[in-house]
Amino acid sequence: MSNKATILFADDDPDILDMISYNLEKEGYKVYTAVNGEEAVELSQKVKPDLVLLDVMMPKMDGVQVCEAIRSQEMEVQPLIAFLTSRAEDYSQIAGFNAGGDDYINKPIRPKVLLSRVEALLRRAGRTEAISSEESLQNKDLILDSDRFLLLFKGEELYLPKKEFELLSFLMKKPGIVSNRDQILSEVWGDDTIVGERTVDVHIRKLREKIGDKYIRTIKGVGYTFSAV
Repeated sequence: MSNKATILFADDDPDILDMISYNLEKEGYKVYTAVNGEEAVELSQKVKPDLVLLDVMMPKMDGVQVCEAIRSQEMEVQPLIAFLTSRAEDYSQIAGFNAGGDDYINKPIRPKVLLSRVEALLRRAGRTEAISSEESLQNKDLILDSDRFLLLFKGEELYLPKKEFELLSFLMKKPGIVSNRDQILSEVWGDDTIVGERTVDVHIRKLREKIGDKYIRTIKGVGYTFSAV
């Protein structure tokens, strides 16, 4: 991703909306803003952003509901989604990740810190270019089409959120090799991002809901491995 990336930012606080938008635009990003959840969903369909920044507490639809609505849209490439919130409780973060969020940024946050987090998110998204230059990953009923960012499962096309796609790709490249949570977090989320301890578990569960339990095995007390069944 370059600085020409498109960002959709939704927050019902006009001061925060103006401040963050100004700092993002100053760095060269194209920024669209929304003052409530419904407007954010509508804009996401129109502008196809690379990254969506969502305040959790918003009128009409909260951030988690917006995230779920965006993830349900049929898009060729799903955007990254990060939550901005002053609510740091574990259950709030888990709800965000369950909805398909990629990151969680606590308020208050300084503009320079936010910009570094945005850059880190987009930089990690750029790692998919390296994947797309390779042949598609295939294992019987599972085919990861990296050119279209698409999972073919038993002939059915599934568009995965970016982190689920990258997680499955990471595991499929190492069939039979057990990776612990720290290794997965480092490779898929990056060392410069702080996420909750259960982030990997939540994303594994979401993948299993879509492809079943037999492909990703849990090695108790160690981590996860892809089973070439």
